[in-house]
Amino acid sequence: MKDNWVSFIIGSFSGALLAILFTGILSLLLIKPLTQMILGSIIKRIMKDRYPENIWEMVTAMTRTPPTSVVENSLRAASGRIIERPFGSPRKFLHFDGLIFSPAQLATLPAPEDATVVTRITIGPAAKKPLTLDIPLLLGAWGYGIGVSEKLKIAAAKATAAVGTATNAGEGALLPEDRELAKYLIMQYSAGDWSKDPEKLRQADAIEIHIGQGASAAAASIIPPGYLKGRARDLMNLKPGEKLVIPSRHKEIQKPEDLKPLVKKLRKITEGVPIGVKICASAKLEADLEAAIYGGVDFISIDGGQAGTKGGPPILEDDFGLPTIYALSRAVQYLSKRGVKDKISLLIGGGFSNPGQCLKALALGADAVYFGTAPLWAMTHEQVTKAIPWEPPTQLVFYPGNLEEEFDEEKAATHLENFFDAYMEEITVAIRALGKTSIHDVNREDLVALDEMTSKVTKIPLAYEPYPVIPTPEEDRREKEKKKWLFFLRDKKSRGT
Repeated sequence: MKDNWVSFIIGSFSGALLAILFTGILSLLLIKPLTQMILGSIIKRIMKDRYPENIWEMVTAMTRTPPTSVVENSLRAASGRIIERPFGSPRKFLHFDGLIFSPAQLATLPAPEDATVVTRITIGPAAKKPLTLDIPLLLGAWGYGIGVSEKLKIAAAKATAAVGTATNAGEGALLPEDRELAKYLIMQYSAGDWSKDPEKLRQADAIEIHIGQGASAAAASIIPPGYLKGRARDLMNLKPGEKLVIPSRHKEIQKPEDLKPLVKKLRKITEGVPIGVKICASAKLEADLEAAIYGGVDFISIDGGQAGTKGGPPILEDDFGLPTIYALSRAVQYLSKRGVKDKISLLIGGGFSNPGQCLKALALGADAVYFGTAPLWAMTHEQVTKAIPWEPPTQLVFYPGNLEEEFDEEKAATHLENFFDAYMEEITVAIRALGKTSIHDVNREDLVALDEMTSKVTKIPLAYEPYPVIPTPEEDRREKEKKKWLFFLRDKKSRGT
């Protein structure tokens, strides 16, 4: 009986295996002709049907009108309201790709591979309590509640503390854990009432007065009650059913001259931490910079047109604000002209996505670079598989995302720390390759431009223009000797001897 049972199991298993094998072979034999039949039918229809009946009209239509516009117009048609696009504009702006570094090799020797490279920077050197960071890269403004989740803020605070840089509270509520876990915290002073508590302001290592930003200009933000529930609502002192409004103007700033007393007030409250402003890159940038200089700020943060956000009207993201490289170049030139470049720190953000872009911005004159979109993708890393293909990955990190609870903040903190470490390792290698050992020695002379527009915007020489050759010591000696004899001969001739 036992042998019969064993034989039955073996026979059943063998039969199942043969059936699977037969099915697989049959599928392989059929899949090619079946695929050919389906594709052939589709291609024949495309090649024969009149355009009004031809699916190919979708291709020609979307060649003329991009798929992004088609989808966004459908969203407008569905809701009849302003749509909010995450991450900023897909528009292609002039960026940093038109610049390359000139490597050190023979005329200038590269630094030794084991040379220590100085990467520490100071924000607000003229402030009573300057903010010194270990690296020149900062995390952009992520607002708790109005933008991102509690878990993301906690992860960001841990990671930035580990690498010795600053996190930014953004326009949202101050999350107590953010201050507790962050080594350095920049707090935004927004037009919202919740950002003005002196006790909270005293916890900051720097204050950034939010005037405008690249992805939404200086427009007001309005968040319906349904999108802001729980702890964030409580921390912003909102009543049940009350919508959140961040006005376009500060009550204290009704004219440009009003910035100065506000800066003095904040400097007094915080007992001397750097006070700065955050602005979007306007075509009237120099006038905005002059108002900031008059206001007595310690630093200026400029958001280029490529900057991202949780969500903003496409018209503000696509059609407002200068590209980052325009804003940076003009700001450096103006601050230098006004003689305040060494006193007022310049922070730049908007579209940075690799270490080379960051180092180019520093070489052009920025004191630090901040970014938010690239670090956000680094933090979600392989966790995006918890969302896709059924939900966008932002549902893991946005407030209130429906996958927020599945987000692992410890993994996110580790990945963000790795992100910053990797960026700085590449930047350090590049600095040595320029023959230097300090981030502060990297400058405009290390760059050349590849196209005329980039050269015109940045005032960096074009790569095809020959570099002036420095004479060797022997050539220099001969030239001096030649000039000496020419002077002697002219002198004799003038005296008639």
